[in-house]
Amino acid sequence: MISSTRNQYNPDFVTPPGDFLLEKLEELGMSQTDLAERIGRTKKTVNEIIKGKAPILSETALQLEHVLAIPARFWTNAEGQYREFLARAEERAKLNAHLELLDKIPIKKMVKMGWLPKRDDSIANLQDALNFFGVGSPEALEQIGKAKCLAFRQSAVHRVDEHALLAWIRKGELEAQRQHCAPYDEKQFRQALHEIRSLTRESASEFIPAMVRICAAAGVALVFVPEIPGVRAWGVTHWVSPEKAVIQLSLRGKTDDHLWFTFFHEAAHVLLHPKRDIFVELDGTIDSREEEANRFASDFLIPAPAWQLVARTRPHSAGEIKLLADRIGVAAGIIVGRLQREKLLPWTHLNGLKQKLQFGFECQ
Repeated sequence: MISSTRNQYNPDFVTPPGDFLLEKLEELGMSQTDLAERIGRTKKTVNEIIKGKAPILSETALQLEHVLAIPARFWTNAEGQYREFLARAEERAKLNAHLELLDKIPIKKMVKMGWLPKRDDSIANLQDALNFFGVGSPEALEQIGKAKCLAFRQSAVHRVDEHALLAWIRKGELEAQRQHCAPYDEKQFRQALHEIRSLTRESASEFIPAMVRICAAAGVALVFVPEIPGVRAWGVTHWVSPEKAVIQLSLRGKTDDHLWFTFFHEAAHVLLHPKRDIFVELDGTIDSREEEANRFASDFLIPAPAWQLVARTRPHSAGEIKLLADRIGVAAGIIVGRLQREKLLPWTHLNGLKQKLQFGFECQ
């Protein structure tokens, strides 16, 4: 859902409170010198307030209330609106010098996904993007991007659109913020993984909401965010607080074997690796911790003794694989996927045993 923050009314012009003050003085026939004496300020200060050069402070607003019989809240509200108007005008001027950032941020793709509202104003587009990323300036966005994208460049074998990837991860953060999770409990999360493994033989409409619920109870927010062009990510793991981890999946590959392997791979990062790091699974990622997560996922889904049986049997028919899947207690597609990764089965064979996945009602 798109935030309504940007839909608030922002007028093109706001009357300075000094204009109201001058009108009231003329109405009363009171000079600026008289007012200065009555509120204990210098004539110069009163003149600067009228010209909008000096702000009306809360103390001054109370004094104006006493002298002019106009509530202090009127003056403080008028002052606040005027200063906000000036700040917004100044921000627009500054953002105008950073419009080249719109060529980097995938605005059109984000609008198409419903992550941002559609606008015709370039500066408003940039403001929406800053709101989405939760930063106060283009400089802050670039600084955060550099810090996070350093890990992306170290991991990526193929070219990745860093701003698209940053947007995808941010969307996951926003989705995770809306999820209520218990404080992270490692023991409970390990138990949760065994419970989730038993769901691999269920349909997506059943296992996805169950996964989300089980993970949340252990302090892990599980979110599904469709990738946008240029992301090339299977999943990401990071911590939004010491007590809340986020596992984000893209459903890249669109079959259950990819989903399950990626999920348990990300779970390994939660259990085994530092909370301060962010782990992004991209095509061809090569890293000792990624290899460790790969082994964890492979062995958790198909334990070593069971895999030895599969490797020794080398099943090449759907019937054989289904029997083994029943014996091991996992979805048949998981066995097919691992046989293909281990090059014991061609990538073109037995893909019909995999459950196809797509973003839809069951993935929300």
